[in-house]
Amino acid sequence: MRMKKNDSDMVANHAWVQEYVGAITVCDTIGIILEMNDEAVKANLDQGGEKLIGTNLLECHPEPARSKLVELMESRQANVYTIEKNGKKKLIHQTPWYKNGKYSGFIELSLEIPHAMPHFARD
Repeated sequence: MRMKKNDSDMVANHAWVQEYVGAITVCDTIGIILEMNDEAVKANLDQGGEKLIGTNLLECHPEPARSKLVELMESRQANVYTIEKNGKKKLIHQTPWYKNGKYSGFIELSLEIPHAMPHFARD
């Protein structure tokens, strides 16, 4: 993943993450963007792409999304929903991440999904 320079305490840089089909963005506990994979950079080109690393993701979100993110980071609760944008349906999964058991921030995964898809209930 693309990372803020000179930060050796980050998540390992694995090729599969960088080229993963979904957008992955990682921030710290106050919202500073630490990492973005290629898809996240591409999805956010209109807001600066890779230049967003090191900036606060709260500044990228208008209300009420901004307040929702603050609430999630404070409560350390996951948030999962779908959106439709430019004719594409996406699953958004925002969840806290931890390092050595210590809360370290949030990860957002944005993954394009089909408009209709099977659902299986398994026991």
